[in-house]
Amino acid sequence: MCGRTACSLGADNLRRACAYRDRRGQHRHPEWVRQERYQPSYNKGPQSSGPVLLSRRHLHQDADSSERVLMDMRWGLVPSWFKQDNPSKLQFNTSNCRSDTMLSKSSYKGALLKGRRCVVLADGFYEWQQQSGGKQPYFIYFPQTKDAMDRETEGDEEWKGWRLLTMAGIFDCWKPPGEGEMLYTYTIITVDASKDVSFIHHRQVRPGKMPAILDGDEAIRKWLDFAEVPTQEAVKLIQPTENIVFHPVSTFVNNIRNNTPECVAPIELGGKKEVKATPSNKVMLGWLKSSQEGSPQKKENDLPKWTSQFIHTPSPKKTSADVLQQWLGKQGQPAVKKHKA
Repeated sequence: MCGRTACSLGADNLRRACAYRDRRGQHRHPEWVRQERYQPSYNKGPQSSGPVLLSRRHLHQDADSSERVLMDMRWGLVPSWFKQDNPSKLQFNTSNCRSDTMLSKSSYKGALLKGRRCVVLADGFYEWQQQSGGKQPYFIYFPQTKDAMDRETEGDEEWKGWRLLTMAGIFDCWKPPGEGEMLYTYTIITVDASKDVSFIHHRQVRPGKMPAILDGDEAIRKWLDFAEVPTQEAVKLIQPTENIVFHPVSTFVNNIRNNTPECVAPIELGGKKEVKATPSNKVMLGWLKSSQEGSPQKKENDLPKWTSQFIHTPSPKKTSADVLQQWLGKQGQPAVKKHKA
């Protein structure tokens, strides 16, 4: 399942990171809707809000369905047919939607058949491995290219920062009885865990689940363009992917109130579960500690500059690099662990 994510980019950089080409091949950035509601976070859980991509036609019926908008929605789908006056009265968990039942369960079927498909954006997501001494969290994300790390400059038209994880989702619109503002909510579709992620789930009795990840802009285009790609065709995109990497992180992330870069920082297993204080990363460790006072509400320019592009072909595994390790310091940090099946 997917129960915790991170999305730390500021609103403007998030928009730049979602650059795409429309039906005419023109390079575009999605327009923000209700941008003022978006809050970056290193530790997002269900019932919080998060950024999603959707077709502009959902909001403007005469719009080109290939055009995209960014919108902040609440995580945990509230079906449009829900009759209570408060969405918190929903009696079941809708933060995740299993791919094998999404066309049969009433909570999701109606929205899916109406084309209410979205892409949930994140730096990555967290998963916990059951161990004898408790649960060990891991941070899971797309492979990043290290050669672009130092090339990003403020105001670049082309995004060279962190490659966002793009997860398939379903959204719905709920209006409270009587007067009230429309509530937009989403669920993340899950699939059987890939071989790499199943390493984290290996102690579980039931097969592990992971988000359905859309790898590359063509997959994203087909998932979002509900007017051109019918539901039965779109659901074929919902498959596990092997194009991910992960590393262990501190149990600091276990507490949802902890919301600083330390949540995603790599640690070394087998020792004390915290970032090593080596000479090369003492400056960054100092930044991590000071950032707890205001992060991620720190100014966007204070956030670490990460790498990769949104528009690309799927990254070959041999280019996978621990950009977070570079961020913390190249010397003395444990390497990212990519499980070998």
